[in-house]
Amino acid sequence: MDRELRHADAKSENDRYRLLVDAITDYAIYMLDPDGIVTNWNAGAQRFKGYAAEEIIGQHFSRFYSPEDRSDGLPERALTIARTEGKFEQEGWRIRKDGERFWAHVVIDPIWAKDGTLIGFAKITRDLTERRAAAESLRQSEEQFRLLVQSVTDYAIYRLDPEGHVASWNSGAERIKGYTPAEIIGSHFSRFYTEEDRLAGEPERAMSIAREHGRFAAEGWRVRKNGTRFRASVVLDPIRDDKGKLIGFAKVTRDVSEREDAQRKLDLAREALFQSQKMEAIGQLTGGVAHDFNNLLMAILSSLTLLERRVSRDASTQRLIDNARQGAERGAALTQRMLAFARRQELNPEPVDVPELVRGMNDLLQRTLGPSHPIGLQFPLSLPWVLADANQLEMALLNLAVNARDAMPDGGAISITASEATVEDRAIEGLAPGRYVKLAVIDTGTGMDAATLARATEPFFTTKGVGKGTGLGLSMIHGLAEQMKGELVLRSMVGHGTTAELWLPVTDIRRGAASAPTPPPEKIDQPRDLRVLVVDDDSLVLMNTAALLEDMGCVVTEASSGAEALALFKDAFAFDLLITDQAMPGMVGTQLIKKTREIVPDLRIILASGYGELPEAAIHNVIKLAKPFGQAQLAAAIRKVEMEQQALTDADRAPAAIAAL
Repeated sequence: MDRELRHADAKSENDRYRLLVDAITDYAIYMLDPDGIVTNWNAGAQRFKGYAAEEIIGQHFSRFYSPEDRSDGLPERALTIARTEGKFEQEGWRIRKDGERFWAHVVIDPIWAKDGTLIGFAKITRDLTERRAAAESLRQSEEQFRLLVQSVTDYAIYRLDPEGHVASWNSGAERIKGYTPAEIIGSHFSRFYTEEDRLAGEPERAMSIAREHGRFAAEGWRVRKNGTRFRASVVLDPIRDDKGKLIGFAKVTRDVSEREDAQRKLDLAREALFQSQKMEAIGQLTGGVAHDFNNLLMAILSSLTLLERRVSRDASTQRLIDNARQGAERGAALTQRMLAFARRQELNPEPVDVPELVRGMNDLLQRTLGPSHPIGLQFPLSLPWVLADANQLEMALLNLAVNARDAMPDGGAISITASEATVEDRAIEGLAPGRYVKLAVIDTGTGMDAATLARATEPFFTTKGVGKGTGLGLSMIHGLAEQMKGELVLRSMVGHGTTAELWLPVTDIRRGAASAPTPPPEKIDQPRDLRVLVVDDDSLVLMNTAALLEDMGCVVTEASSGAEALALFKDAFAFDLLITDQAMPGMVGTQLIKKTREIVPDLRIILASGYGELPEAAIHNVIKLAKPFGQAQLAAAIRKVEMEQQALTDADRAPAAIAAL
């Protein structure tokens, strides 16, 4: 009875194991006999191998292997290993019923009887295709990431271990820092820091901040393998495993030296633009002040001229008038300097032989400088001529020579040289490409530091004592040079003197080759009853110009604006001469001239202005009169306009006279 109960219990337990095995679907669990023949088959085996139990039981398990594995004897080797070593375990490709391959994890265990006889094998197979695909995808991703990091050359991207030793090294790190992977891996990253940063503990501080705050970012100096320094932007991030344990640091370094250099150049360009805008604003202001000052000086000079004729001729009165005139004339010279800086004075450009001009004023220069400052001239045998205003050029050269003398208070030689130079691609700022003559005044005096040199051409800036300079000399020369399409270039160093160079454009025209001037026509008597319309928005200038004209016997009508002047033209014969200012509100002089010519095409016109730069198209057949002017200059301008009118009349009569013959 007990035996029957034990047999029933064993059968029941076997049935439970069978049910358990058959219920497993994620694993193929089946048995083989000692020769490898399948003896049973669970649901899991059917699910991912594709065979039903009746299809596979009695078949050799080698049919699950690939042809190459069967040819290699892998199935037999697996059973032998399981039998002799107690277990066989492996991963490899297996074949489903439909011929598809899958990646399997296989375990084969031998089954022994109590007497030690081998009765078969237990085989468990797991389908790891998805896991292997995921692992392969991860491997490929990691490989792609490695290749990506390795291919970056603009950034040094590398890994540090928790103590700061280099564990990986990309090509960007090699390019930027100069070390190959073999030279640097295993070294501490502090070797990239400067000596002073290492002594200050900067590498350790960077790792501490990254470890505690999750990131460290900074810019600073780093050292390449060859010892040169570069400006670096650095980011250091901690790397932690799934449990949060620190396993190293990711370090990214970028060389920002070029960016720093570009920023520096940008700052310099901005500063240059600021200085240019400031100088332009000062120039506008200076030009406006000089214009108004010219009007005041003209009122003073013309009033002195008229006053001189109306007061007694005693010596004391005449001396006072002469002093007042000299003061006004000095003021006029100062306004010319201001207008030169503002590039608004009137120039008379002509071909100039620079060596001849300098030799011609050498005696004047030497007398002005004195015997303790001998002048040395150095010119080539042949030098092209330049296009410049000779009088203004002489004044500029005299100014430069006086500055050179003042820079050598204890005496010293001054050299004046000239040579031809070529400018290509605007190698000198402000100069267009072309040929130039470089006129230089060289001293061996105190020189200027960089700050003084930068401000040397600013108006009213001077290093001379009070009363020893207006601060307009170099600014005037600077403006004059630019107006002549040239440039003033200053080079100086403290203790080594100064070289002031005037670059002047070369001209192919020479004075001897120019056409001979037309002889002036015969002098025409100035009519005493000339009807003149005077237009000026400045009441003082208007009143004094009218007074000068009336003193000359003219009949004068005054107008304070262009619109008022136009309203006075009742017909084409209202006036013989129009004298107008240029800078007037509402309608400038050139606009008034254009509208007047529409009414009276052959009207004689004089344009009075303190500015030199006027539109040529608007002043055709117009005599220009520079402010401030006196009665003599006014009379000369009237004679000139009368002579030109006479020349035009004679030219018109000539064809008729020839036809009459």
